[in-house]
Amino acid sequence: MELSIIIINFNVKEFLEQALVSIQKATEHIETEIFVVDNASQDGSVALVREKFPEVNLVVNTQNVGFAAANNQALKLVRGRFIALVNNDTIVQEDTFTHLLRFLKNHPEAGMVGCKILNPDGTLQLACRRSAPSPWVAFTKAVGLSRLFPHSRLFGRYNLTYLDPDETYEVEAISGSFMIVKRESFEAVGYLDETFFMYGEDLDWCHRIRQAGWKIYYVHDTSIIHFKGESSKTSGFDHIRIFYQAMRLYVRKHYNSRFFQLFLMLGIFLRAVPSFLGKFFNALIVPVVDLMLLNLSLIVALYIRFGGLHHLKAYIIVTVLYSSIWLGCLFFALCYSKFIYSASRAVLAVIAGLIINTSFTFFFNQIAYSRAVVLISGLLNILLLGGWRFVAHFFPKGGLVRYKGLLGRTMLGRRTIVVGTSKASCTVANRLQNRLDGGFEVRGLVSFNSEDLGKHLAGTEVLGTINNLAAIIKQQKIKEVIFPTDRISYDKMMEVMYQARGYGVNFRIVPGDLEVMVGKPNIDFIGDVPLLDIDYKLNQPIAFIAKRLLDLVLSGFILLATSPVLLTLRYFKRMPIVKIPLHGEGGKPTTCLEFQTDAKRWYTLLPAFYSVLKGELSLVGAEMLPLHSVPHAAKLPIKPGLTGLIQLAKPSPTDKKEKERYYLFYIKNYSLLLDVEILFKTVFKL
Repeated sequence: MELSIIIINFNVKEFLEQALVSIQKATEHIETEIFVVDNASQDGSVALVREKFPEVNLVVNTQNVGFAAANNQALKLVRGRFIALVNNDTIVQEDTFTHLLRFLKNHPEAGMVGCKILNPDGTLQLACRRSAPSPWVAFTKAVGLSRLFPHSRLFGRYNLTYLDPDETYEVEAISGSFMIVKRESFEAVGYLDETFFMYGEDLDWCHRIRQAGWKIYYVHDTSIIHFKGESSKTSGFDHIRIFYQAMRLYVRKHYNSRFFQLFLMLGIFLRAVPSFLGKFFNALIVPVVDLMLLNLSLIVALYIRFGGLHHLKAYIIVTVLYSSIWLGCLFFALCYSKFIYSASRAVLAVIAGLIINTSFTFFFNQIAYSRAVVLISGLLNILLLGGWRFVAHFFPKGGLVRYKGLLGRTMLGRRTIVVGTSKASCTVANRLQNRLDGGFEVRGLVSFNSEDLGKHLAGTEVLGTINNLAAIIKQQKIKEVIFPTDRISYDKMMEVMYQARGYGVNFRIVPGDLEVMVGKPNIDFIGDVPLLDIDYKLNQPIAFIAKRLLDLVLSGFILLATSPVLLTLRYFKRMPIVKIPLHGEGGKPTTCLEFQTDAKRWYTLLPAFYSVLKGELSLVGAEMLPLHSVPHAAKLPIKPGLTGLIQLAKPSPTDKKEKERYYLFYIKNYSLLLDVEILFKTVFKL
C-alpha cells in the first residue's frame, strides 16, 4: 500500500463529501486506502460514507474522543508506506499527493511534509508553515511584534511571514489540517499524544519528529483549500480555553527549564487574557447599549413629565428595578444570544417589561411613582431598543450599507458569478436566480472560451474568460465566485483563487450532485424547494392587521404632509389616467381603480396613497397591471401594491410561474419588518 489517508469527522457531512471527492480524484493513480473516523456525528455523516463511499474504511465512535485519539485509532490500522492526516474541511488539488510523495521519495532526510494551504478567499493560511513556540517566538507573538513587523526575520518567526510562500524550504512545524509522514518517521516517534484533546497535537508530533532526526518541509508548488474550523463550530466546546490549555501542556512537556516554562507561560497568558476578555466584553456590548438606552429613555420621560430633572435622584431605585426587568425580558426573549438583532423580539420584550413594570405601580406603593413616566419611557424604549436593532440591519460588518433579513436574501444578495458555461454551470446559475431566499445576485457567467463572450446563457450574460477573472471581480464588485466541479479541475480552481486573493471574495464549490455549495461562512442548499402546502403568514389575522395599520399610518401621514402638492396636481396638472383592475372572488375584475401615475415623476404617485388609505391598494403588494391583464397573484391574499418584491427585482420577472414564486415567497415569509425594508429600498431606488 503506497498511501494511507486518515480523516477525522464531526458533524460536517457536506464538507466531508467534497473532501472525499477531491481525494479520490487526487489518488486515481496511487494505491490508496482511506480511513474516516467519525466522532459521534449527528448529521448523517456515517450514512453518507456508507452510501456514497463504500470503499472507505469507516470507524464509528459513540462519543467524541478528540482529534489525537481518533487519529490513533486509524494509525493502528493503516498499511501505507506514507500516511496523510487530512482535515474533513479541506479540498486537495489533483496533483497534491503525487507531488508530495515524489518529494518525500527524493528527499530521504524528510520525515514529514506539508504544502501551501489557502483560505476560501484565496489568501495564504499562515499556519501552514511555522516555528516551534520558543520563548522568543512566543514573546513576539504575545506582544504583537510579529503582526507589526511580519517581514522581519527577527519578529516574524511565529508564522515565518518573512519567508516567500512561493518557495520550498525546511520548517519547524506544519499545520495538522494536512500533513504527510513517512512510515519510518511515524514508527520512530509513535502515535499522537492523546493528552491533547483538540489543539497542539500536531505541533507536538512535529517537535518529536524533528527530535528523532527527521526534517520537515513546506512545499509551495501544490496547494489545498482549508475552510478552517468547520467541525469545531458544531462541537460545543470552549475553544479558546481548550487551545490555551493545549499550549500550556505543550510547554510543560517540551521545556525542562523553569525559566523557559515561566517565560512561555507568560506569553501564553498575555495572549489568552485578551482573548477571554474580548469574548467577555463582546457578550456585554449589546446589554450595555440597551442599559444606556433604558436610562436615557427614563431621563427623557422625567423631563417630559416634570419639565426638568429635579426628580431624578428619587427615581434611582426605579431605574435599577425597571431596567433589570426590561433586561431580563430581553434576555428571556433571546435578544442576547440567538436573536441579537431582531427588532421585533426586542419590541415584544420591551412591551412585556412595560406590562410588568406598570403592574408594580399598582401593587407596590413604595415604588408607585408617576405612571406617566413609566409609560413614556416604555414607549421610548420600544423606539430606541427596537430602532437600533433595525438600523443594525443596514450596517453589518463588511459593508457600509447592506440590507439583511428576507429582503437582503431576495433583492439585495451578494454579487455572484458562476464559473463555466457548461450545463452544470447554467443549472447552478438558474437555481441561484430562482431561489428567492438564497442571498445571491447572479451577475453573469465566466467562460473558459473567448468565443462565448457576449452570449446570454441561463438568463444571464457571459462576462469574460477565466483568465480575466480578477478584472471581472474588481469591475463588477463581486463577492461570491462559484465553481461547479464538472469542468474545472481543482488545480485550476486553486490557481485562480490564489491569483484573485486580496479582493475579499468568497469562493464556493458545487459538487457533482448540484445540491449544495461548500464554502465559507456556511453550506448553502441550492436544490429546488417545493412551495406546496404552506401555512401562509399573511393569512394570519395578526399579520393582516399589522399590514393594514402600516398602510393606514404611512399613507395618512404622506397625504397630510403632501396635501399642498396634491391640490396643485388636482387643479393645474392633467396626467394620463391609468386603470388598475381590482379583483373579487376567483380573480375576476370587479371594478376599476383610476389614478394618475408616472414613476419617473414621484409626485404623480401621491394620489395612489388615497387608494391605499381606502384599502383598495397596499403600499407593498402585487404589481399593478393594465386592465386587460389579470395579475397572477389575483387568487392569492395580496392586493396590488405601489411597490413589492417583483417591482424591485432585477431583472424584472416576466414569466407567470416566476412571478408566482415571488408572490408565494412574500405571503409565506411576510413580516412587518420585511415590508419596511422593501419600502426603504424603494425610496433609495427612486
